[in-house]
Amino acid sequence: MKSEAVQQAVEHFWTKRGEQREKQEDGGRAGGEARGNGHLAGFERAVADLFLDLGIKEGDIRMGRPYLPGYYRVRKQWDLVVLYKKVLVAAFEFKSQVGSVGKNFNNRFEEALGSATDLAIAQSKNGPFGSVPPWLGYIFVLEETPDTEKPGRETRALFKTDSVFEGLSYNQRYQEMMRRFISENVYDTGWFLTTQRNDDGTATYKEPLPTATSHTLQVAIEGRVKLVKAMLGE
Repeated sequence: MKSEAVQQAVEHFWTKRGEQREKQEDGGRAGGEARGNGHLAGFERAVADLFLDLGIKEGDIRMGRPYLPGYYRVRKQWDLVVLYKKVLVAAFEFKSQVGSVGKNFNNRFEEALGSATDLAIAQSKNGPFGSVPPWLGYIFVLEETPDTEKPGRETRALFKTDSVFEGLSYNQRYQEMMRRFISENVYDTGWFLTTQRNDDGTATYKEPLPTATSHTLQVAIEGRVKLVKAMLGE
């Protein structure tokens, strides 16, 4: 994925959030920006374009929060679903965190784990996707602030916790979450990006996790599309 496409998605993210905030009667003080929709559309479009470049038809790239079957619940909306000859090529979740990181970290983790687990068990129990197993991606955009970078978050529990988490900031915890999601095949691919809106109005970004960059995502998508086509005898 070209850096220009990523930068464009980042700028759209901040522009859209600003528009959403202005529309809220409370000025966004009660999470108005997060209550709006569309701020991640630039990232969705950038990922969709990768599939278009690989020969997937526009009509087979579903971006209107289509439903896929679950097991513990009947169905669940995904942000981006890609098909090829009625086969599920990929399903993606797009999430972000801007402010209130201490309140929402666990929610983001539980949402991500639940979505992937539910779909995987649906496939193992009921096989709705046939002989081609599901392939899931998780994209996460984090606003980089002093709160996300503070080290030494609380790790105590009634029993011993994983020492890896000791001293990690929220930014690092999100990275560890993504790294483990991918390494343990909860999600097959991911993209983790941090971003800032500067005082001069410009937007910058970083990709701090080597296993979940726009480039690794693109390579993974290329491999997945080739695999699906090969499994279909092409």
